[in-house]
Amino acid sequence: MSARVSVSKRQAAAAETRQRLVDAGLRLAEQTGLMGLSVNLLVEEAGVSKGTFFHHFGDRSTYIISLHREFHDRLFERIRSAMDGLEPGADRLDAIARTYLDTCLEHRGVRALLLEARADPQIAEEILARNTTSADEVRADFTALGWPDPKQTARLWVGLVAEVALLEHATTKRDPKLRRALTNLTRR
Repeated sequence: MSARVSVSKRQAAAAETRQRLVDAGLRLAEQTGLMGLSVNLLVEEAGVSKGTFFHHFGDRSTYIISLHREFHDRLFERIRSAMDGLEPGADRLDAIARTYLDTCLEHRGVRALLLEARADPQIAEEILARNTTSADEVRADFTALGWPDPKQTARLWVGLVAEVALLEHATTKRDPKLRRALTNLTRR
């Protein structure tokens, strides 16, 4: 019995250390961007050794993928909360887009880091997978709105929302006209 407790404690400690490293990266991304986000800086911020970093992530690319996943997992948690109680349709799409765009602006440093990392083939694969999942989530909204080809329309809409996020990122503020145009596209 004590062997199981010991393993469980080690697993919990390992998960906590891994989370500390990810949280450190999310904090540092606001200040350093991708180029400045070194392993040395991460381990200093997290209070762990360099060996610990490589034990948990293997390499920097794997770590960046973990940051991408963590940021988007937290983002989608917010989106799910914003969707709660809304029936599929235009109002739900508006809530999803607004939450996504506001969160991206709120965490500009992390968003910038992830944008810089898009050139990495592994990150590009992760983005494609995340966008596909997102489109699957909103397909019901386009079905409810009576759009032909709701699967393809959902994929295009996800791309449009991401493009608005990129444009807002460049100007560092909300763009009411772009957001209104996005809303108008679903209210045909």
